[in-house]
Amino acid sequence: MAANPSPKSPRGGGNGGKRREINLRMPEQITGGVYANGMMVQHTGDEFVLDFAMVIGGAGTVVSRVITSPAHAKRIAEALHENIARYEAAHGPIRRSGAQPGFKMSPRPPAEENE
Repeated sequence: MAANPSPKSPRGGGNGGKRREINLRMPEQITGGVYANGMMVQHTGDEFVLDFAMVIGGAGTVVSRVITSPAHAKRIAEALHENIARYEAAHGPIRRSGAQPGFKMSPRPPAEENE
């Protein structure tokens, strides 16, 4: 994974605009990933909160939460847009399975789960 250029300079700061490589350690408990078929996005002035959920029938569970800055949330959206375009160029258009899911996700705090 490459680092993004410094936001202070369009050329990436003092390294001549080159992206530097960052070696990331992948903890074993994260390696397998999690499946999510739903996502809820919330934001404040300082951060975006992405809750990924697995929904089956009338119930679901948040399986992962990512909290990030607005600038990085925009980079995530741009990267997804770019990769979806590449995927569709290689494999054809992604077909949606129909209408939007017929549910509204409202996460409960852990204290409410046993009530």
